[in-house]
Amino acid sequence: MKVIIVENYEEASQEAAKIFINQVKEKPNSILGLATGSTPVRMYELLREDHEKNHTSYKDVKSYNLDEYFGLDASHPQSYHYFMYKNLFNGIDIKDENVHVPCGQGNIQENCDEYNKMLAENPIDIQLLGIGSNGHIGFNEPADVFEEYTHCVELTQNTIDANKRFFESEEEVPRKAYTMGIGTIMRAKRIVLVVSGEDKADILRKVIEGPVTPKVPASILKFHPYVTIVADKAALSLCNKQY
Repeated sequence: MKVIIVENYEEASQEAAKIFINQVKEKPNSILGLATGSTPVRMYELLREDHEKNHTSYKDVKSYNLDEYFGLDASHPQSYHYFMYKNLFNGIDIKDENVHVPCGQGNIQENCDEYNKMLAENPIDIQLLGIGSNGHIGFNEPADVFEEYTHCVELTQNTIDANKRFFESEEEVPRKAYTMGIGTIMRAKRIVLVVSGEDKADILRKVIEGPVTPKVPASILKFHPYVTIVADKAALSLCNKQY
């Protein structure tokens, strides 16, 4: 693992944006694995600003998102499809047909099979990740085994509690979600994990210094040959190693 130390969330967003902008410039037809949640919001804003100012083009890029809530239509303001267009896609020149987010409605197995087929045919060049306070990446929650492929999961109370701030009430938070499996994430050629804040310090310590276990899903990243962790000093504050 390569660790890039920054001062705060803003610097973490800037570093992550640089990595993705360089990826697209070096390979204009890159396949990007993208994430949602609060972590990438500023990074996506920086990508939009760069596109407007420097004309970095995404017209030949394909994107595949990590996850989507089960039961929400793509037009729902809390769906990850809606999030991606609001925060990124509406501000760059990516083609709609090149945007892929798991379908939140319909037959669960058919949706998973279709997404797995697309991902097998379009290997991800660079995958963006955030991390939950329980160690989840995507919606791969702590479990007894590492899931291989896209699947539908029951969200833990920890994740529901973390996400309820985006809804009017906890009751409105979906209880299930689609997510790329750990195996699919690990097949990305490069992975960038962005972590910010003291509230992520304990779980980041477990990821970096603890054992590889499905009880801490992100710990599997230690087995990937090309992982970059962009973390601020607060997130690294409990690590024994001085980076």
